[in-house]
Amino acid sequence: MLTNKKTIHIEWGDCDPLGIVYYPRYFEFFDACTNALFEAAGFPKPLLLKRFSIAGIPLVEARARFLVPSAFGDTVTVETHVAEWGTSSFSVGHKLFKGEALAVEAFEKRVWTVQASDDPRRIQSQPIPREVIERFR
Repeated sequence: MLTNKKTIHIEWGDCDPLGIVYYPRYFEFFDACTNALFEAAGFPKPLLLKRFSIAGIPLVEARARFLVPSAFGDTVTVETHVAEWGTSSFSVGHKLFKGEALAVEAFEKRVWTVQASDDPRRIQSQPIPREVIERFR
């Protein structure tokens, strides 16, 4: 199973007035980590969009458990992997570590989408190509 590690340095703009990471920023971190995971599998986002003619891999569910706060100046490491593959959706797991401590554990569900054939302003799910799934094994 492919796991990617991404190091993130916490900047002032990531924090609330008390200097701790404002919780929505974690979800931005995790989105970037999902993109980095696909890049590690050989599918940087521009290639992914062009090669498979997809509209994207939008988030349809997200949750997180916040265990240890991170603050301005901290450097954290996020480990990301695909936890489960479905036909047209997949689940991504993220573990954010502050030093050795697990600080945040998060989950995303994403859907492989294309433009709807009847309305280009809409998207619809499509089966994930086997080639993509195999790169993560």
